Amino acid sequence: MEPMRVRELLAATGGTLIGDQVDLDTAVTAVETDSRKVGDDALFVALRGEQTDGHRYIPNALNGGAAGCLTEEEPASPIPGKFYIKVPSTLEAIGQVARAYKEKFPIPVIGITGSVGKTTTKDMIASVLGVKYRVLKTEGNYNNELGLPLTLFRLSPQDEICVLEMGMSALGEIDYLTQIVAPDVAVITNIGDAHIENLGSRENILKAKTEIFHYMTADGLGVLSGDDALLRTVEGTVTPPVVYCGAQGNPPYGASNMVQLGARGMQCTVQTPKTRFDVTIPALGSHMIYPVLMACAIGERFGLTGEEMKAGIEAFIPTKMRMNVVRRGEVTILDDAYNANPQSMRAGLEVLSQSGGESRVAILGDMFELGVLGPELHRSVGEFAGSLENIDAVLAVGELAWNIYDAARQSKIPNVIYVRDKAEAKSFLPGLVKPGAVVLLKASRGMAFEELVDRVKELADQ
Repeated sequence: MEPMRVRELLAATGGTLIGDQVDLDTAVTAVETDSRKVGDDALFVALRGEQTDGHRYIPNALNGGAAGCLTEEEPASPIPGKFYIKVPSTLEAIGQVARAYKEKFPIPVIGITGSVGKTTTKDMIASVLGVKYRVLKTEGNYNNELGLPLTLFRLSPQDEICVLEMGMSALGEIDYLTQIVAPDVAVITNIGDAHIENLGSRENILKAKTEIFHYMTADGLGVLSGDDALLRTVEGTVTPPVVYCGAQGNPPYGASNMVQLGARGMQCTVQTPKTRFDVTIPALGSHMIYPVLMACAIGERFGLTGEEMKAGIEAFIPTKMRMNVVRRGEVTILDDAYNANPQSMRAGLEVLSQSGGESRVAILGDMFELGVLGPELHRSVGEFAGSLENIDAVLAVGELAWNIYDAARQSKIPNVIYVRDKAEAKSFLPGLVKPGAVVLLKASRGMAFEELVDRVKELADQ
């Protein structure tokens, strides 16, 4: 992080300075929310959480080297030589500081939201732009009101483009994030059922996602899936021009001649307004055309040639637990355990059905935040599994996953099993993880399916 001075922190937050003889030119070179990780010259942000209150750890942070802190409380005994900036909300203040810090770097920002595929799209865009530019991108799950500011603090003078994932679970959250970053390009991958428990309908999900356009730069651009019926209604209703990407109809950015290559990925022909090229996408599933085409739309906006975009696509590496192909002995593991919703579940099952191998096994867990629609949407996943060719076994894990099991067992799938938890699931794995098997593992983050991924790896190694 480049230095920020106390006077800049005060201007950004409108906070009240507390402390004896504080030099307004005192600089901080890091922002930290964990008192155990503070180093010299850090700014400690005291956040209130469900489990603990960061204000309890302000003395530890300051004695550990932090230069000062953001706080909602008046310090009882200020530590000499340290500064305190009192604000109404430290969570809002860290966003205000991040916005001020971002303004030090006049580089383009690409913001990405959507119900499914945000992380994959972010990684693909960064891979394509990375052929020509130095790119800072969101890492891990740093895509919310705290994670996005912490990502911005990683900006350096060497960075040329910033690619940010923006998550949400309620109205107003994307609006808040866009106030911080003012994106130059806004990407919406799709409108699905994720977070429908909070938002009530897909129309409200669309409303929440299109908040990404609220604070865009004057010459901004929207990049949307043209194969999503709700997103097709956006053009003309938002300020920036939008371009559509997809395989249906004749969008400006389209894909044709798609050929599945099993575990090696997929070949297709990419067509843009400026170029046409054949490319091998090193990731599984026909849905991968959407991140590819969105990356090409953005690549062309920033001057990349067809050859450069092709190179970036073929260099793509997915984030851990996002449909990673893991080969262990004679077993192929499709590790898509990071998260799940109905749309991504169906995409994963489609990839599994197109895989080779002696048998194809789907280990599927609960999908959360679906509200009263949860049972019905889980059942739709089981029905979809039953409609596919080549699915040999389904192991459904969790309370809601019973609906997957119940729908799947009425289909032609030879082996359908239901268990209530991961401990019970492990007892069935030896009968499913056999030489030549392709095993898909997918569930919501709260199910912590990486535990089952590790067990499948152990069995494959035996």
